[in-house]
Amino acid sequence: MPLLYAIIGGGIGSGLRYLMTDWTHKHTTGVFPWGTLWVNLIGSCLIGILWEISERISIAPDLRVFILVGILGGFTTFSSYALETINLFQAGETGYALINIIATNIFGLLLVVAGVILSKEILSVILK
Repeated sequence: MPLLYAIIGGGIGSGLRYLMTDWTHKHTTGVFPWGTLWVNLIGSCLIGILWEISERISIAPDLRVFILVGILGGFTTFSSYALETINLFQAGETGYALINIIATNIFGLLLVVAGVILSKEILSVILK
């Protein structure tokens, strides 16, 4: 059942992300990705609030999965990354927290570039 709750919540979160970024793009100008920034910031704040509440108040595990993994995970995976990094710092795992920050940001960007290069190569062969 937890998987089903994550899937349903993820669909809701993805829909909310679409609506938020679409609304933001319609109300801002320029090339800066304001919608994505707002989604990431709002999602990070919400996951912090809901995580702390769920740590202090008894919330059913399935509801936690539905909200934290499903809805907020579908809304923005950045919120999960941010929470996990903060949890590492709070657990005294500073080294792992820093590795997570560096690996996610540096390697994430590098892998986007690698994916673009790889897809160009594949398409150049396929579309010859």
